[in-house]
Amino acid sequence: MSSVSARVLAVIPPMTQLNTPYPSTAYLTGFLRSRGIDAQQVDLALALVLELFTPVGLTQLHEAVLALPEARRTPQTAWFAAEFGTIAAATPRVIAFLQGRDPTVAHRINTRAFLPEGARFASLDNYVDEDGGDPLAWAFGALGLQDRARHLATLFLNDLADVLRDAVDARFEFVRYAESLAAAQAHFDPLADALAAPPNLVDDTLKRLTLAALAQRRPDVVLLSVPFPGSVYAALRIAQSIKAARPEVVVVLGGGYVNTELRELAEPRLFDFVDYVTLDAGERPLLALLEHVAGKRSKTRLVRTFWRDGQEVKYTNFVEPDIPFDEVGTPTWDGLPLDRYLSLLDMLNPMNRLWSDGRWNKLTVAHGCYWKKCSFCDVSLDYISRYEAASAEVLVDRIEAIVRETGQTGFHFVDEAAPPKALKALAEELIRRGVAISWWGNIRFEKTFTPELCQLLADSGCIAISGGLEVASDRLLQLMKKGVSVEQVARVTKAFADAGVLVHAYLMYGFPTQTTQDTVDALEYVRQLFENGCIHSGFFHRFACTVHSPVGMNPADYGVTLQPLPADGRFAKNDIAFIDPTPTDHDGLGQGLKKGLYNFMHGIGVDSDIRSWFPVRVPKTTVPRRFVERALSTVN
Repeated sequence: MSSVSARVLAVIPPMTQLNTPYPSTAYLTGFLRSRGIDAQQVDLALALVLELFTPVGLTQLHEAVLALPEARRTPQTAWFAAEFGTIAAATPRVIAFLQGRDPTVAHRINTRAFLPEGARFASLDNYVDEDGGDPLAWAFGALGLQDRARHLATLFLNDLADVLRDAVDARFEFVRYAESLAAAQAHFDPLADALAAPPNLVDDTLKRLTLAALAQRRPDVVLLSVPFPGSVYAALRIAQSIKAARPEVVVVLGGGYVNTELRELAEPRLFDFVDYVTLDAGERPLLALLEHVAGKRSKTRLVRTFWRDGQEVKYTNFVEPDIPFDEVGTPTWDGLPLDRYLSLLDMLNPMNRLWSDGRWNKLTVAHGCYWKKCSFCDVSLDYISRYEAASAEVLVDRIEAIVRETGQTGFHFVDEAAPPKALKALAEELIRRGVAISWWGNIRFEKTFTPELCQLLADSGCIAISGGLEVASDRLLQLMKKGVSVEQVARVTKAFADAGVLVHAYLMYGFPTQTTQDTVDALEYVRQLFENGCIHSGFFHRFACTVHSPVGMNPADYGVTLQPLPADGRFAKNDIAFIDPTPTDHDGLGQGLKKGLYNFMHGIGVDSDIRSWFPVRVPKTTVPRRFVERALSTVN
């Protein structure tokens, strides 16, 4: 048992996810409890949204809309004002329906007369029924009652979020809330200005929820886990409220954003809000910090921790071994309102919907990445570079404990790339014990995933897999040190698809030296993968160079020149601009890539000429028309 008596509260700040808890607090709470420390957790991201959409919250939003000057009124705020009575009556039913507590209201929602429809419903015009019937029939058919209603209910909530953004806080989003204040932000000034501004309705609501959590849990230490730039502003608003009400509470900032962007932190003003900032895996730094708070350890023996001494930021890293991955304990969701999360349906594609639909127990198969070579990835950082796996027996023990606690058998393995050897052992152990779960996660499309292994994983409960195809160009995949080829990806994805597993491909454009021809050929490869039933969905994102990646550390190896970062930057440091002499219009090409992919996911234009998707003139593809088909017929 621990000699530390401090009460710890781990907080999920807005905004992360609304359908399931972000796993960081569950891991930390489970670990601290395994060491005999009084640890609790709260999800203020979910609490904030639910509070804003109560009758009181909606009335306050209505007052804000009516108070808008003429110049700031938008079609969405006009819609809200005109339909307020109906909106206020429908919203509690919509929330209860998305929480699974009132399923029969789906019939009312599907009439298209129950919910007032704002601008978000215009997206339904994208789904054209040539016979003049139901535009969603292609997606949900005659039996998709609940799914159809959840999609409509999600559009309704997105309409309300638009009203909040137009009337109250221009930065508000269900995800990426006030992201621009923190993402790759070299200076703290934008955050400082925002935090010094008079609080708005969202800020006041978050403050009230923060103070309620303090009163209920009475913590001595509060852990703010910020995985994304879009959760930093709200986290600091929470910290601001804590310091004003109970300045003696120790506030600690950590999480994925900190681990990637604040590694060279030198901004003392951040410590007006928090007392400490910790890097990388939190278990060891937290144990050291809690011992310090208890007077059992000096500041000189803190681990991977920033703190302020006067107006100077200091970093202390007393060298101690990290907690082995198989000893971090079982994550716990105790204290989180698992029956109040919102099962949203933004995307109709069956693979895309997994990120926002349903409550998944998030679990890690291994710490770090077993490959750790990809040139676009932060391979120099702990969350990638330190690879540790737990045994299949330990993993299934954790799975069984989580199922007993939550009553939920769905798992999302959140590894950077789950190792095939570990997945094989896990699948065999699940089958051996007769543990029936549904699971999905991220992998590398490497040749180890044979048809036999894919079928074994499916038999153990694997329902979906995502992985990086990236640029879909063998030349660039080799430059990326991805360790796969397009032919190999085709075989692996087809093996998963044939086993009944949904397959999602992460795709990239704008990589150094990528030409227009490379980009056109990449979309042709993707088209053929859809045509041959290899993948079910994908997402194209623009390449971003980070200071922790091989491209950022050795730009000359990739033919680019880095732009200098601000010399006086003392806050975030991650994305870095670069000059690529290759004359490629990535902005124009990106529109075509995304348009083509969107249509392929809906079964449209899969047999089309690739050039038709691009808004700019592009060359004909050089990829043979039956490249993927031939790759699938060739034994590796």
